[in-house]
Amino acid sequence: MEVTTRLTWNDENHLRKLLGNVSLSLLYKSSVHGGSIEDMVQRCSHQGYTITMIYINENMIVAFVLGNYINLRESSTEPNDSLWFSLQKKNHTTEIETLFLNTAPKIIDKQLVCRLSKDDIFIILPDNKIYLDRMMIKNLKLRFYGHLQFLECEVFRVEGTKYNLDYTKRIMKAREHRNKLLADIRAYKPYADLVSEIRILLVGPVGSGKSSFFNSVKSVFHGHVTGQAIVGSDTTSITERYRIYSVKDGKNGKSLPFMLCDTMGLDGAEGAGLCMDDIPYILKGCIPDRYQFNPRKPITPEHSTFITSPSLKDRIHCVAYVLDITSIDNLSSKMLAKFKQVHKEVLNCGVAHVALLTKVDDCSEILQDNFLNLSRSMTSQRQVINVHKMLGIPISSILMVGNYASDLELDPMNDILILSALRQMLRAADDFLEDLPLEETGNLVLFSPSHKSLVPFEKSYVIHQLLDDWGPSACPSPESCIRICA
Repeated sequence: MEVTTRLTWNDENHLRKLLGNVSLSLLYKSSVHGGSIEDMVQRCSHQGYTITMIYINENMIVAFVLGNYINLRESSTEPNDSLWFSLQKKNHTTEIETLFLNTAPKIIDKQLVCRLSKDDIFIILPDNKIYLDRMMIKNLKLRFYGHLQFLECEVFRVEGTKYNLDYTKRIMKAREHRNKLLADIRAYKPYADLVSEIRILLVGPVGSGKSSFFNSVKSVFHGHVTGQAIVGSDTTSITERYRIYSVKDGKNGKSLPFMLCDTMGLDGAEGAGLCMDDIPYILKGCIPDRYQFNPRKPITPEHSTFITSPSLKDRIHCVAYVLDITSIDNLSSKMLAKFKQVHKEVLNCGVAHVALLTKVDDCSEILQDNFLNLSRSMTSQRQVINVHKMLGIPISSILMVGNYASDLELDPMNDILILSALRQMLRAADDFLEDLPLEETGNLVLFSPSHKSLVPFEKSYVIHQLLDDWGPSACPSPESCIRICA
């Protein structure tokens, strides 16, 4: 008879996110294989890493991960760390709390006992009873204390080529760092509030991963893989319209303070791909969302949708040159010439810029242990230097990501690279805004002698309107109007 688990698909999905890309194989079920500790150990020994799931009720699970059940014998002297966690369902969501201990349960008097500093902190007793002390309850944020009857106990073998407790610790640290990056970007505000949203232009060859990068950013903030922007092949560009994408913080959340601008891919062939004469107009904010590109005919000021007087908010504040890290060595001389032409226009406009290398194979190998810097492999380091020499971009401004192109689930290591790259783009955009000449900021400040304060207003706000609003006695003279970049 086939033995089925109480673990739901949703619970198993949460475990995969916690432990990495692993699969679980059911070894033991107390209601089927016998409720004694000896029965459990006999079925689960020599199985490698295991997860023991204790179902307290329909909405609460307490679990621990062990290296090997054979080490549970009281006589075993082998060191055995353990990872503990709880899964609790509240208001249609599942909350997970974790705890690492440098100790693990042992079989003592036919009970499974975990001790810390000679205190019993966890016990599985006969007759489906469990005991947890206050320390465990507090760290796992459980809603009971002491002894409690549980419904079922199951043990699973953890299957995955990379899996060990050190890998889980790294995944958990990665998740913490990912959440910090998310918080930083959610709290971000463009320099001096000169604009409400930063515009980042993605430009690169056909199939380099421009649209995929937008999809990946959106996926991270939505908590699952999405595909709003249609992605093409390595040889055929799907993006034929200029798209200005906003990203919401979750499905029903507010829009985040940046926009990603997607263009038609660059093509080495003449009369194909993004027209070079469109580049200055894109950078200056003259091209509207959903404009249909024509590789052979650039937009002109006579076009019906041409933005004749773009403001600072319409302009591009940072350009990301998107390149497939696996094909940098194969860039044709014509493609390289187009890149240099684009870069020349970007420099002429004074726009901030970075390089974004996509299609990184193993994100976990690139990230250093503290997740703050990249640990470049020999291959990636060579490609970074090539891009540095090709475009003259500082090595610190050359970023690497692994887009979500074929993945079904998010990976915290990948998320870190995506969010770190986005954060660097926002910082580069801030540098651009800070360096703008005062006459380009569009910010005016009025000093009122009677109010003894600075009053900001838009440049388009006419002085005589202020005279009407303030009255002649309180309003400053036009000579009191000064420009500032703050």
